[in-house]
Amino acid sequence: MPTRYIGMGYWEIISRQMSIVTKSQQTRFKEAEVTVIGCGGIGGSLIEQLARMGVGKINLIDKDIFDLSNLNRQLISGLETLGKEKSYSAKERVRNVNPYVEVNAFNEELNEENVEKVIGESDVVLDALDNLVTRVIVSRAAKKLKIPYVHGAIHGTMGQVSVFTPETKTYEEMFQLPSIDKELDENTIKDINSLNRGVPPVIGPTPNIVGCLEAFEAFKLITGVGEVTYSPKLLSFNILDLSSFDVIEL
Repeated sequence: MPTRYIGMGYWEIISRQMSIVTKSQQTRFKEAEVTVIGCGGIGGSLIEQLARMGVGKINLIDKDIFDLSNLNRQLISGLETLGKEKSYSAKERVRNVNPYVEVNAFNEELNEENVEKVIGESDVVLDALDNLVTRVIVSRAAKKLKIPYVHGAIHGTMGQVSVFTPETKTYEEMFQLPSIDKELDENTIKDINSLNRGVPPVIGPTPNIVGCLEAFEAFKLITGVGEVTYSPKLLSFNILDLSSFDVIEL
């Protein structure tokens, strides 16, 4: 942090939001630990907002590096990050935005072997993923560990957000995946992957809106402010049609 800013402190950084929350509510957020799975399109926006709202600790995991095709939407990407690891670049971004946030970065793929180690101490787990199998792995582990799981997904100009807890309908149940009540063996994974339709189209605003919405769901969960979008409710939208922003029930 530049010398001229030393002493300004955490509370000055988030001072403009203190008319929205009480100090005790913000303190809960300041002491909270969250895990973001994915540091790309949704993840970049999500991580940025969590840091700016003053979360206490963020765990980041992503095995990928930035390339030119990321520049249309991924906020952490830039010419200076091309070829660099997304997780480590995201860690540096958080440090630059809010040095009072503790950050752990994992440059690895999330799987059944490491998922509980990565998310185990979290108050909230946030999904910034782009594949169904890993979402199933994360959602199952979060339920087992009794950690709220915030889901977000996009396709083109459409986005969706929902929150799952041990008490709600599960991610697999809500979206009627073929993996419900099955082990994630080779056949089940094949069935899940059959739902993928290749690389989805995406335009910049879509993942960034979803990331912002997910970050605020985590803020609501931790602070107790506002109404959380619990499963089976789903917040969905299409930015080509502003009247489409709605909360539906699946």
